[in-house]
Amino acid sequence: MKEHLFKPGVSGNPKGKPKDKTPATLLRKSIVEDMPEIITKLVELAKGGDVSAAKVLLDRCCPALKPQAMPISLPVNGTLAEQGDEIIRATMAGQIPPDIGSQLITALSNQGKLIELQELTERLQRIEKQLESRA
Repeated sequence: MKEHLFKPGVSGNPKGKPKDKTPATLLRKSIVEDMPEIITKLVELAKGGDVSAAKVLLDRCCPALKPQAMPISLPVNGTLAEQGDEIIRATMAGQIPPDIGSQLITALSNQGKLIELQELTERLQRIEKQLESRA
C-alpha cells in the first residue's frame, strides 16, 4: 500500500494560506494608504482641464442618477384588453413614458397568464371531481 505524505485529518499547511500577501491585496493596501494624495492629484488634474480625471472624480463622487418611476393614474376597471388599450392610449398621448407603458403592458400580460393558469387549475379540479363522482 502506498504511504501518504500527510496523515489523514492533519493539515499539510497548519499556518494556512499567507494573509494579505496576494498582489491584489498589496495593491489595495497601497492605494488606501495613498488615497489622499491620489484624490488631491485627480482634483488638480481635473482643475487643469484633464477631462479623464474629471470623469473619474464625477463617476465616483456623483454617480449617475437612476431613473425614478413617476406616479401615474389610470383606470383599473374593465378587461385586461381594455386596460391595455388605456395604457397604450396614455403612452401615445405622452401621459406615460414609453418605458413605463411597456412595463405596464408586460405586467398586464403576466397577469393574464396568471388568470389563465388559475382558470385552468379550477377547470381541472372540477373535471377531477366529476370523474371521482362517476367512479
